[in-house]
Amino acid sequence: MHDDRDPRDDLSDDEMAGLLPIREVARRTGVNPVTLRAWERRYGLIVPQRTAKGHRLYSQAQVAQVQQILDWLERGVSVSQVRGLLSDARVPSGADDHGWRARREQLLGAIANLAERALDDGFNQAVALYPPATVCRHLLLPLLEDLHRRWVSLPNAELERAFFLSWLRSKLGARLYHSNRLLGSAPLLLVNCSSAPLEPALWLCAWLVGSAECPVSVLDWPLPAPQLALAVQRMQPRAVLLYASEALDRDALARLLQGVACPCLLCGPAAERQRDQLAAITDLHLTLDPLDAQQCLHRLGLLGLQGELRHAPIDLAP
Repeated sequence: MHDDRDPRDDLSDDEMAGLLPIREVARRTGVNPVTLRAWERRYGLIVPQRTAKGHRLYSQAQVAQVQQILDWLERGVSVSQVRGLLSDARVPSGADDHGWRARREQLLGAIANLAERALDDGFNQAVALYPPATVCRHLLLPLLEDLHRRWVSLPNAELERAFFLSWLRSKLGARLYHSNRLLGSAPLLLVNCSSAPLEPALWLCAWLVGSAECPVSVLDWPLPAPQLALAVQRMQPRAVLLYASEALDRDALARLLQGVACPCLLCGPAAERQRDQLAAITDLHLTLDPLDAQQCLHRLGLLGLQGELRHAPIDLAP
């Protein structure tokens, strides 16, 4: 059982001035404690002070360094390259595209071989070292593009597609289930408006939102009007996010949103291809992909801290 006392309690007032426990650093930066510990252990990044009982305590300067590391990671730099760049404004040639490409090739190989454990391991290794938004930007969204091109002419494309999409829904769904169990606030309701029974980018949206300590409810099938309004009435979500990869009828979409008394977003290729047409629908926010949706939710005041979706698990371990 974890000790509920503040880990700073065994320090003097002078020693603890301005120091933050790991759970507070996670709340402020969005980098979960597991990742902070991995950065320290593997790469010597952000080495905190320790209390007599071994709890980590971070200075304000170290919190600023975490933000600097996040900036480098979002520019495509590998965490293994960051240590030598913290005081440098230059991006290394090619950043770490090779490193991310190698990770994508590892996952593609696992999918081609229907190797669930290898796929699991590749994903787990990435999320242990990088925040969800970085993994999404540099690994998962490019992976989906690679798979789309691969499946256009591959003879066994449907087998690979069924394997990968089943794994993705199971993997991210399990994470959402466990995070939802710990949260009691209003959920974000995500609804698939495409004919495909499972849209991978919809589940990426759900994962990013769940990583921000927001409960998530996902409906994989389209809802006819006025059943969306009924779902909103009963579930009382903080917002509704619709995902559509195919063209939508503007009038049908407007009818679907009638009676929905909360913010509404549309994410996916349909939002980009039909932007001018769909922009006429009042109070509908159009977003291109999961990362764009996360930023829109933040701007609406529904998620996150400091401009990002923030992953803030409560963790009292040293």
